[in-house]
Amino acid sequence: MKVNRDQFLEDGYIILRNAIPLDQLDELRTAYEIMVERQKIIWARHRKPDDPPGGAWETNSQPRLLLDSIGDQIDAQTAATVEFWLHGGIQNISSELLGVEDAAVTEMMLMCSPVRDHGTANHRGWHRDFFPPNCAPLQGYVDDIIENGPRYVQWNLPLYDDDVLWVVPGSHNRFNTAEENEQLIKDPCVPLHSGVQTHLKAGDAVAYILPILHWGSMYNTKMRRTIHGGFSTFSASLDRRYLKHLCPASQKTFERWDRRSMQMMEHTVSALRGAMNKNSARYDAALENLHPGRGKYGKRQSTIFLSKAAKRIHKLKSPDFERLPEPERNDCEIVHPMTLQWGVPIADRFSVEEARILWERFKPVDDGLQADENQSAPDLQGDNTPYYLNKVPADITVENFIAGWQA
Repeated sequence: MKVNRDQFLEDGYIILRNAIPLDQLDELRTAYEIMVERQKIIWARHRKPDDPPGGAWETNSQPRLLLDSIGDQIDAQTAATVEFWLHGGIQNISSELLGVEDAAVTEMMLMCSPVRDHGTANHRGWHRDFFPPNCAPLQGYVDDIIENGPRYVQWNLPLYDDDVLWVVPGSHNRFNTAEENEQLIKDPCVPLHSGVQTHLKAGDAVAYILPILHWGSMYNTKMRRTIHGGFSTFSASLDRRYLKHLCPASQKTFERWDRRSMQMMEHTVSALRGAMNKNSARYDAALENLHPGRGKYGKRQSTIFLSKAAKRIHKLKSPDFERLPEPERNDCEIVHPMTLQWGVPIADRFSVEEARILWERFKPVDDGLQADENQSAPDLQGDNTPYYLNKVPADITVENFIAGWQA
């Protein structure tokens, strides 16, 4: 299947027709439906006291099947839900779109229709998939993408016709226009004048670059089973209890990706230790190993991500960690390789004192990304925050970061 990467980089998305061959649709529908029923059982088992019998599955506006979280439920009957990501050209196309030799599947999900209609009053409206307190301002992404290309490509592949997703072409490479913000402030849950609806037939696909401005427009009870996930140079989950149910070639592929991810975590540790020990040569070498060939904006983006990693490690090693609010603890423990977050495994590589010194090195970066008052934007995911949402301050550079070690 041929793709136009230049067009993808310009528009921020690309639609592929018949990405899933028609003769594979029934097998995938059956396998995913079995997994959906298993997911429902798990959600019902963990329901809150005030939830209906089905738990959050019955109340969620967009229930999701998360393959990595129920890997022990994948067996010979349902192995196709995983095998799909490795075959049929999706992995090859992802590699081409990312400009790498061997893209790794990073997330594997299924977006489903809700039990009751939620209409346009969904949980987000138009948004971009990032939250600056946890990652970087929009400019960090934009400059990195323009300079080096995307680090991640996300997919929607519907098993039934799906008109839910809207995108704004080219918005992955720019801030919102004044007109877009005016519309979003007025109502974030209606089509933008600059938006395009992706009309996907069963088996079609749309691949897009985050943080493109997009919207899931209508969450109603019309059957929706849309495969969702993405590729980067990392694999996110090392819980591979389902490997024995995959074909030998797929097993070897996941083993290769997981070895690479463990190597990437080692490079992350090396970068952090380089900063901790004021070793600029080690720090720069680790950045190059993490993302070979990326320019100054790519290295700036990685440095911002590493500042978030240092903050999380410092919290994880704190004696008061268990006293932190549950959402804050969960944020520290999350594994999100695309932003160089490795959770508890990487924190375990540092002592309490090393974590303190590490945070001391990176805190100036984190401080420099915050304003004196809360920032807000109509497409913001999450609460208002002092972190800059759009622009990266001019003095946030790798050179200034390293120079600060000697101050």
